[in-house]
Amino acid sequence: MTERPFRRLALIGVGLIGSSIARAARAAGLADEIVANARTETTLAKVRALELADRAEPDPARAVEGADLVILCTPVGALAEVAARIAPCLAAGTILSDVGSTKQSVIRDVEPLLPQGVHFVPAHPVAGTEFSGPEAGFAELFQGRWTILTPLAGTDETATARVERFWRAMGAMTARMEPGHHDRVLAIVSHLPHLIAFTICNTADHLEQQAKEQVLDYAASGFRDFTRIAASDPTMWRDVFLNNREALLEMLARFNEDVQAMARAVRWGDAGYIEDSIARGRRIRQALIEKKQA
Repeated sequence: MTERPFRRLALIGVGLIGSSIARAARAAGLADEIVANARTETTLAKVRALELADRAEPDPARAVEGADLVILCTPVGALAEVAARIAPCLAAGTILSDVGSTKQSVIRDVEPLLPQGVHFVPAHPVAGTEFSGPEAGFAELFQGRWTILTPLAGTDETATARVERFWRAMGAMTARMEPGHHDRVLAIVSHLPHLIAFTICNTADHLEQQAKEQVLDYAASGFRDFTRIAASDPTMWRDVFLNNREALLEMLARFNEDVQAMARAVRWGDAGYIEDSIARGRRIRQALIEKKQA
């Protein structure tokens, strides 16, 4: 029998990402045992019913006991509290990782709490859907998608490589990135689009009643696409916006400048500027298709 890469995998949080890791890790045979922790008994009951883990544990401290890989899958705003609870139970040699969309805040909140000898390898799978909860996960979520690792200087290379192999075994591609650079990149490719989607839907919601109903009745594909990502989990995205505020506000300012430039072009009939902007957008879309990230 082939030895599995990890003896015990502990997942703290089993929403879309956590439950997808549980499914994918089991399918790939990456751990002898999977332990899942959730905050509510309702979620734990779903974990048991879906058979996502070998053990569903309400206490995060007990969930990580004896684990050689622990992955934090809660919203980034909850990580400091979670890390404080589990830190005393993390044995030397344990690898601790996460799936948060903001890396500087995760490192700020988690790294100072960890006992000596625990290997902290922050990570971010750039994958997801607008759905949430244990039932939303699926083993194929990470296939062909990037997982970005942001290890700190001095992090044990063997631990980082093991985390890379873990994600690749679940079908992901991996890259390493400096935490601040990660946060600026994700601000434009993920955080700003979600902020815009939430805002457009909020604008529609504030229309007078008849107009709002007609928006919903006659929604074209553009509005439908915005509403898809606007259906994402409010708690998770609130935490992302607040924990990556500097990079997000920088990208929002640049976006606002471009919006104003487009508004001037429309106002003054600058057809050349409008056509050039649309062509740039088409090139970005075509590049995504060619990279198989569309």
